[in-house]
Amino acid sequence: MSTKYRVLIVDDEPDVLLSLRVILEAAGFEPSLAADGETALRRIDEQPLDVVLLDIMMPVLDGWFVLAELQGRAVRPQVIVCSAKTADADRERALNLGAAAYVTKPYSPDDLIAKIHTVLAQGQAHVTV
Repeated sequence: MSTKYRVLIVDDEPDVLLSLRVILEAAGFEPSLAADGETALRRIDEQPLDVVLLDIMMPVLDGWFVLAELQGRAVRPQVIVCSAKTADADRERALNLGAAAYVTKPYSPDDLIAKIHTVLAQGQAHVTV
C-alpha cells in the first residue's frame, strides 16, 4: 500500500485498542487511539482521518453521540461501527446516522481489514455486513 490510511480506533476496552493497533499496523495502516467519544471527536478535529472504527457503548460520550455529531459535518471520515450490539435496529440506526458499515463483535481481524478496504474503496456508499 503506497498511502498509509489513517484509522482512529475508538473503544473503551484497553485490550481492544492495543490489539487493533497491532493488527492495523501490520496491515499497513496508521492507527491512532481514543478510549471514549469525547477524545475521538477531539482527535477527528486535530488530524485528517480516513476511517474511524467506533464502538457504541462507551463512557463520557457514546458512539451514538459521536455519529450524530459527525452527521452534521461537511468533511468527516468514514465510520465503521464495531459493536457488541447485534440488533437490526442498532445497525439501522448507525447507518441512518451516517456510518459506512456496521460490524458486530466478535469479528475476525481479516474480516475487519477487508471491511476497511471496502469502505475506503466505496467512499460514501453504505456497506453492511
